[in-house]
Amino acid sequence: MHRVHNFSAGPAALPDEVLEIAKEEIMDYHGQGTSIMEQSHRGEAYTEVDQQAKERLDRILKLENRFHIMFLQGGASSQFMQVPFNFLDRHETADYINTGVWSNKAIKEARLFGNVHESYSGENEAFRRVPQDSELTFHDQSRYVHYTSNNTIYGTQFSGEPDTGGIPLICDASSDFISRPIDPKKYGMIYAGAQKNLGPSGVTVVMVRKDFLQSISKENIPTILDYRTHAERIFNTPPTFAVYMVNLVLKWVEERGGIPHFQTLNAKKAELLYSEIDRDAFYKGTAEKNSRSKMNVTFRLNDEGLEERFIKEAAKNELVALKGHRSAGGIRASIYNACRLESVEALVSFMDHFRSKYG
Repeated sequence: MHRVHNFSAGPAALPDEVLEIAKEEIMDYHGQGTSIMEQSHRGEAYTEVDQQAKERLDRILKLENRFHIMFLQGGASSQFMQVPFNFLDRHETADYINTGVWSNKAIKEARLFGNVHESYSGENEAFRRVPQDSELTFHDQSRYVHYTSNNTIYGTQFSGEPDTGGIPLICDASSDFISRPIDPKKYGMIYAGAQKNLGPSGVTVVMVRKDFLQSISKENIPTILDYRTHAERIFNTPPTFAVYMVNLVLKWVEERGGIPHFQTLNAKKAELLYSEIDRDAFYKGTAEKNSRSKMNVTFRLNDEGLEERFIKEAAKNELVALKGHRSAGGIRASIYNACRLESVEALVSFMDHFRSKYG
């Protein structure tokens, strides 16, 4: 078996241990003679997988059974539309904190359904940072406050939940989900595409607080887009294999000590990388230091003409998927939960070697 050091932003690295289990079970799930992919989504085997995954999420995030947990499709992009479709009416206003491309996409969709007040926009600063609480302004009768907790393109991340003064938070947590603790009481809803920290692409975790779900007053929501439909039961055929993989990843997270373990590990990985970047002027981080992400480390070379060579030589050393997002350029190392410490150490060693060679 040949496994490289994978720094992909998503679909991202999965734990080796999880892939080994999936390999063993892909032809014969628990002695049943079929794959989980070949069984009814209403059958006993898949029903157990679905329930286990929801129970594990509830434990890991300390939700205390206060949220409906759903496994939907369409990624975060569908949620950009589905959130305001359910929770925002024409005469109502929602606050959106604009910290980059994904926030902008969410804002565009929300404006189709109601009024949007931008609590903050980092556009004039090229989205190099996230706001302090003192910079946020909210509408007097805001329905909710939407924010993106981690920005994969710009390498920025909120260090904690924004202070909304009690207005329910809705969070696109796609790229830092289950990497650090959250305060569930502050949220009306959290959603996350699985393909960063949680599993393969194809499934989106949606968690809606039960009392917040009850605040939906609209009657003209198409059945499949109504969160109440999915809160009641598995409405349509889910991406069964993706949910199966999510369940295995959640089991892996619990076995390693849950969020406290990964919070410590992720901080260590990020510190190693940022320390190497900050050693001198050869590398330069793109995000302001107090906004730096522990999931997506973005940087440039002082001589940007060397960046393509950096990426190619890194790949020759089995360090792959380091090219920055097409809209931002540069280098990006995504170090989600499943990215091993050894991979980050290998990258830091290569960066040191590359500096000595070309610096």
